[in-house]
Amino acid sequence: MAVHCAPEPAVELRRRALVLEYFTIAWNVIEAIVAVGAGWIAGSIALVGFGLDSVIEVTSAVALVWRLRRSGDPDEEIAAERRALRVVGYTFFALGGYITFEAVSILFRQSAPEGSVVGLILAAVSLIVMPWLGFAKKKLARRVGSRALEADATETLVCSYLSLTLLLGLGANALWGWWWADPLAALAIVAFVVHEGREALEHSRGED
Repeated sequence: MAVHCAPEPAVELRRRALVLEYFTIAWNVIEAIVAVGAGWIAGSIALVGFGLDSVIEVTSAVALVWRLRRSGDPDEEIAAERRALRVVGYTFFALGGYITFEAVSILFRQSAPEGSVVGLILAAVSLIVMPWLGFAKKKLARRVGSRALEADATETLVCSYLSLTLLLGLGANALWGWWWADPLAALAIVAFVVHEGREALEHSRGED
């Protein structure tokens, strides 16, 4: 005899989504502090940029927490979500401009960053945490029916690529002294930062 499980109530699904967002905030706050601090000490623009991207992810997660905890007029919720997406989108572009300026300056000066063991460990751990977190959010977003949560999940998965890019850049510099690998890794990050900014602005206008 087949047993049919009742679907989870919306309240429970939102609770689980909130747990993931709270974890996202906690992890990225730690990640930002460690990455920016280690990057500043080592002179690594890729590591600093990675830390600043974590700040952007915190902003997005905070907006999602507010969105998930809010109940009432659906139109009001949608309007608030679009405002938050607009702010995040513009911040992405500002971050992309900063990383580009610093990376090009390093390439021009041929300034080699020092090795950063802390940065390498952080990138490796993030490469494990971010894919798990991103896919967990994406799976839950489909069940909740939340486009905002799905977009946030995509942003978390993009961080997985940033972790890999950072790991390769820092590793190449540490192993072979390829000083140019760090600013090039930073420039590779910019492409995804700008893409995410454009996506956020499109969603804020209600575009598909």
